[in-house]
Amino acid sequence: MSKYNVAVLGPIPRDHITTHRGEVIEKYGCATHTAIGLAKLLGDSGTVFPVSHVRKKDEKAIKEILAEYPNINADHITSDQDQGDVISLKFVDQNNRLERQTGFMNPIIPEDIEHLLHCDVFVCVPITDYEIPLETLKYIKENSKGTLIFDAHGPTNTVTITGDRLIKFWIDRDQWLPYIDVLKMNLEESKCCWFEKEYAPESLVHINDENTDHLPTFAQHALNHGIKSLIVTLDSKGGAVFFKEDGEVKQEIVKSIRVEHVVDTTGCGDSFAGGLGFGLLENPTDYAKATKYANALGAQRTQGRDFSVFKSKKETDQMILDNYGNI
Repeated sequence: MSKYNVAVLGPIPRDHITTHRGEVIEKYGCATHTAIGLAKLLGDSGTVFPVSHVRKKDEKAIKEILAEYPNINADHITSDQDQGDVISLKFVDQNNRLERQTGFMNPIIPEDIEHLLHCDVFVCVPITDYEIPLETLKYIKENSKGTLIFDAHGPTNTVTITGDRLIKFWIDRDQWLPYIDVLKMNLEESKCCWFEKEYAPESLVHINDENTDHLPTFAQHALNHGIKSLIVTLDSKGGAVFFKEDGEVKQEIVKSIRVEHVVDTTGCGDSFAGGLGFGLLENPTDYAKATKYANALGAQRTQGRDFSVFKSKKETDQMILDNYGNI
């Protein structure tokens, strides 16, 4: 296998987590899950370059964690402005949580990645709407041949002056789509991305229902506006993968990988994005295969509180074979 280079753009928040079982966990999250999961899969076949801004008091600890992985280059994690995300998460059940944010990373701008344009894949995992601006995506697409994966968690979430994290419509979605290759989101976020032009006050979206009727229409729209694949995670039902083949929109459901005991779901989406990045390195258009790696990393993430949950490519391939019968 040739030598691959992957950039991971996103915050590394200091997370304070209360699980649905009442356990308290404090750790660094978001892009660390993506980067470490990728690093374990790549082994000696590639290098991961996390790009993030952090608080000065967190920089040493974060880089010490990442230094345990010889194929992670942490040179693009900086604290010049002494700003980083600080998040409090309280899970009310296994999948739903209350969020507050009291620290804010300064946005990742083109100057932060000007030396990473050689990367084969860019995995963007923002968690709030300001962290990776549209100008950064434009810069990547105009100056690099790398595949750009973008998590819609960022533009569908905002934070108020009281620290409350709230979901919101991605109103300017169509300005972003031409600069994204693979758009990844969960079902709730998909309802923030597909909306009417105007609503009667009593008919606004029921964001928490499990209806998926809007997905084919949304996928058609998104694929017509520039993306190459839309991937929507459906929790235990797996992932809905949309792409075009001979000009027609195709849909595949890639079933989830079941796990017996869920310890902590924090970072599952970020891990999923890392699996997509790895899966698209060898074949940038095999979205179903990439989703199998994404599901595997998401399942691994649930199995513990630290980064030891992530497995090598050999172990992950066996996990995929056991669940799907093929890779």
